[in-house]
Amino acid sequence: MARPNLNKAEFVKSAAAPEQFVQSGMPRIAFAGKSNVGKSSVINRLLNRKNFARVGAEPGKTVHVNYYLLDGRAYFIDLPGYGFAKVSRTEKERWARLMESFFAGKDLYDLGVMIVDARHKPTADDVTMAAYFKSSGVDFVVVANKLDKLKKSEIEPNLRLIRETLGLDENDRLIPFSAENGQGREELLQVIFPE
Repeated sequence: MARPNLNKAEFVKSAAAPEQFVQSGMPRIAFAGKSNVGKSSVINRLLNRKNFARVGAEPGKTVHVNYYLLDGRAYFIDLPGYGFAKVSRTEKERWARLMESFFAGKDLYDLGVMIVDARHKPTADDVTMAAYFKSSGVDFVVVANKLDKLKKSEIEPNLRLIRETLGLDENDRLIPFSAENGQGREELLQVIFPE
């Protein structure tokens, strides 16, 4: 699909329950990641906007499934962040149910973008999320964000550790990325909107 005009992005809706998920024939790209991994910042970088997807001062601001329509031709779906300690157990359970419904649903997204922190070994929650993506049978790409915080010598070993921990094979795509300086943006957009 030709790349939509990313300057024409609009917030469409927040889904708090499965019956509110958007059913559409348009491409839908779902973004998932830990609460403090910079998921909203990655979306903002892709759209070249500062504060389009809400960047919270505190992690864990995305509590619903948020839909953004790009140029009337594709959706970015911002999934709730996971693994953040400062929310109640009932809230965590609500998030978990919402995510399970999303991944169990048929035809709710066409590509998954899983964001991990390039500086650290993926968490148990990251491993679970990768398993969700794999079991759904839908294509997904892993984005190692915060690359700008690593020394050059740390990049390859860290990417290898991410690949091993998440059980990625050589066909699974892993893109080094920096929401801060834009490194990896073009590569990720090529995956999302192959020309």
